[in-house]
Amino acid sequence: MLLVRGGTVVTAETTGRADVLCGADGRIAAVGLDLEAPVGCAVLDAGGLLVMPGGIDPHTHMEMPFMGTVSSDDFYTGTAAGLAGGTTMVIDFVIPERGASILKAWKHWREKAQKAASDYGLHVAITHWDDTVHAEMGILTRDCGVNSFKHFMAYKGALMVDDGVLLRSISRALELGALCNVHAENGDAVAYLQADLLRKGVTGAKGHPLSRPPEVEGEAAQRVIAIAGLLGAPLYIVHVSTEEATRAITEARARGQRVYGEVLAQHLVIDDSVYDDPDPLRAAQYVMSPPFRPRHHQKALWAGLASGQLQTTATDHCCFCAPQKSAGQDDFTRIPNGTPGIEDRMSVLWHHGVRTGRLTMQEFVAVTSTNTAKIFNIHPRKGSVSVGADADLVLWDPDASRTISARTHHQNVDYNVFEGMEVTGVARHTISGGRHVWADGDLRAVRGEGRYVERPCFSPDMTAELRRAWVGV
Repeated sequence: MLLVRGGTVVTAETTGRADVLCGADGRIAAVGLDLEAPVGCAVLDAGGLLVMPGGIDPHTHMEMPFMGTVSSDDFYTGTAAGLAGGTTMVIDFVIPERGASILKAWKHWREKAQKAASDYGLHVAITHWDDTVHAEMGILTRDCGVNSFKHFMAYKGALMVDDGVLLRSISRALELGALCNVHAENGDAVAYLQADLLRKGVTGAKGHPLSRPPEVEGEAAQRVIAIAGLLGAPLYIVHVSTEEATRAITEARARGQRVYGEVLAQHLVIDDSVYDDPDPLRAAQYVMSPPFRPRHHQKALWAGLASGQLQTTATDHCCFCAPQKSAGQDDFTRIPNGTPGIEDRMSVLWHHGVRTGRLTMQEFVAVTSTNTAKIFNIHPRKGSVSVGADADLVLWDPDASRTISARTHHQNVDYNVFEGMEVTGVARHTISGGRHVWADGDLRAVRGEGRYVERPCFSPDMTAELRRAWVGV
């Protein structure tokens, strides 16, 4: 047992002085003033610190096979790095090969994830459509704790699905009470622009954002929102990076559609000037999709978070080291897409969000933890500081500062996209399932201690209006 004493508890709804008792079963046993420590209970002094629900990153890719290589963080190193930054759960992605069984792919990812140091869940990508996919979506939701399915509108010839697959899959998910995630970029347009740029001799990393302009994201977001609206289905759009996509989500929500938007910490603070770096390898480190945008798009993303039109923050954590990135030195379309971020998301959000007045403390908790737990139906087990919830906590020092650097981070990658950024707001301690796994610089993560978190579907007969009211975000 562990008693967290003397801190200020901050949730998405309230703030107040309280102690938190973590039971031997890994759940919160009591929350209140001046709790007594049971015999044999360890005591952790939280004086001067904020006690918040552990962060949940709803978008990571650990040891993901992609573009001829595999992302460098596995489920242990990636989740351990998350714990060092205050993130106590991730939702990763099962990516089946086109035509393969999505159920077998889920089983394979479960095997890989057994080494996780923190709790985790799994989205499952739909990369093609046939009767087997239809049937296995039912098995995954009924027996495997999956309530979300991912769809790529980008990566033509690889992961991309067409509108016909979207219609069938979103309809099936609605029938099951599951939620569809979508990577919204017009893959046909991207493929055309890539070929055109290469033909013109544009081969460096600068070609990446030129081949994926904001319009291709805005068009895809509008199109998939229209498809979901036609079916009356909820929708979750990942890594929103443009004002066009933000506007499409805002307008849909104003019409009464249940559309959620996710923002990456990287897109909130890094702009497309990184692709002008004279060192081609450094420029390649920032190649991710969607790419970094002109700075004015950041204003729309921050406004979306502050207004509640965008609900969650993630990282799309997908690390590729310098030798892997160098595979595309003569052809930007061969640079493995992805950047790190899981360890730094919460500090970046606090420094650039709370300390600037863009977000309140309660909104910070909502967008880093609670909203994700609600949207993916694991609240109040996750994302709350309440009796019976999992004892996943971060003890936050709002005034401490650190300088982000690859030299000191725990992510298994040789660079950091936030390199040299000084941030104020630091995870002093992280508690995962009642275990003290990060102690003011001492990482105590244990390989395999993370649990698979089953996420139940919403009742299929629950109307969209009732589901919206229940989720409350």
